[in-house]
Amino acid sequence: MKFLPFGAIDIGSNAIRLLIMNAIEYPDETKFKKVSLIRIPLRLGADVFSGQRISNMKSDQLLHAMTGYRHIMNAYNIIDYRAVATSAMREAVNGQELIRKIQEEIGIELEIINGKQEAEIIFNTGISQYIDAKKDYIYVDVGGGSTEVTVVSKNQKLEQESFNIGTVRMLTQKEDEAEVDRFKGFMRQQALRLKDISLIGSGGNINKLFKLMGKKYGESINADELKHMYDYLQRFTFDERIAVLRLNPHRADVILPATKIFLRAFKYANSKRIFVPRMGLSDGIVQQLYQKYKWELVQT
Repeated sequence: MKFLPFGAIDIGSNAIRLLIMNAIEYPDETKFKKVSLIRIPLRLGADVFSGQRISNMKSDQLLHAMTGYRHIMNAYNIIDYRAVATSAMREAVNGQELIRKIQEEIGIELEIINGKQEAEIIFNTGISQYIDAKKDYIYVDVGGGSTEVTVVSKNQKLEQESFNIGTVRMLTQKEDEAEVDRFKGFMRQQALRLKDISLIGSGGNINKLFKLMGKKYGESINADELKHMYDYLQRFTFDERIAVLRLNPHRADVILPATKIFLRAFKYANSKRIFVPRMGLSDGIVQQLYQKYKWELVQT
């Protein structure tokens, strides 16, 4: 039995994450187990969606965080890592400058990926083991700056798309109505060609909603339950969500726009349920790193 540690860094619009995960090679199968997850709610998108650039203060915070991530990956003696940046860094006018600085000062190679690349990585999380091969699904990942969507029918990936709709973007009142209409049109198109669509949700907010509802692993959330939770959350102020519901401050504000996006997905796709397997971009990165590692072994 072999333990193979990998690292995944995700520089998102709401938070930046470092995931350390072991690929455990048993004699008959390989399992992936999270060892450490460090999440810092830096909220780069609040700068970018309002002023098109990452401020000096948040640039310094990002450099400090990446320095720490570098040390942690060294301490775990990882085999390989991949660091990616998504919506906020894609749109920041000083995004490339920050990437060069991180490379030169810290030694971490950071790449900006586009929306479709992000959707592909998110889908590459071994999600097929959680779905019925005879049914139709739409995988919806809601982030701070964008929402990634993958359409799966009878275990076959049909289509992937990325939309500039996200929780931080909504909080900064920078949501583009044309993009919302594009999302609506895309989802309604799927509702016309597929039958009895189930949603698969990923992202920190849907995981928190799943927990708040007291759901157990393997259960789903229906549209009425999610609408009820949205109405319930709206009764509380931001401070009350922290004090009464015990939400972290960086979750207490974004959870409402995230719920709204998932409610839109329910409505536009005419779906009745959403499954929450608790996987995301970082998990997909590790899956890719492991496949790369195995391929390189074969080549040597």
